[in-house]
Amino acid sequence: MARRSGPRLLDWINTPSHLQFNPFILTGYRPASSISGCVRSLFYLHNELGNIYIHGSVLYHLFMCHRGGNRVYSHLLALDMCGVWLANSLGAIPMIQCTLVCWPSLRLFTLVMYAFLSVMAGWRALTALSTTARLQAFGWQAIARLLVFGIRWLGIGTGAPRSLLCYLRMDALALLGGLVNVARLPERWGPGIFDYWCNSHQIMHFLSVISILQMHAGVVPDLVWAASHDYACPED
Repeated sequence: MARRSGPRLLDWINTPSHLQFNPFILTGYRPASSISGCVRSLFYLHNELGNIYIHGSVLYHLFMCHRGGNRVYSHLLALDMCGVWLANSLGAIPMIQCTLVCWPSLRLFTLVMYAFLSVMAGWRALTALSTTARLQAFGWQAIARLLVFGIRWLGIGTGAPRSLLCYLRMDALALLGGLVNVARLPERWGPGIFDYWCNSHQIMHFLSVISILQMHAGVVPDLVWAASHDYACPED
């Protein structure tokens, strides 16, 4: 993937304003392109190539340089945030279900409250104007999950014993990735050095993938445990 095989790339000052969200990435920006031009960028080096290949938000990173400008970019960002929202919202449901299986009334209340917090998080994430605000949008969801984690940690809740640590690692990795992305590290320490590889957004993507794998590693044993029917609830 030689850089010369694609169009002439732009530096930060010459890229469209809606793409100037990281002033520490100085070079490697693609020029405004058609749909086919965006697709061709899969095959030459630019500063979004790593983000395209290492994470699920492929459409956002592939077509963010579309010549439709900020209008197209805003729709792509909203679509990307919907994916983040779905992972955060739906991933917690099996954990809540299994943790509170012996307390159906509390389980129903918790699921309803978590659904409400999820709707609010989705709205805030879609209307946020900065990376920091988008991270903060999911804060109450994270706090609610931690409360459920605490119930299981104290031995009050139920579920597969090995799942809890997976869930804790899931949230810890997702939070770490979000903080790295907001802090713009390590490119803040060396503007221009991490333009193509190992910048904060790529690190966030990598940690997010591991986080999702941890969620899977926790949910599967929980579902197997719930299906086994060999657990006993405490007597009233």
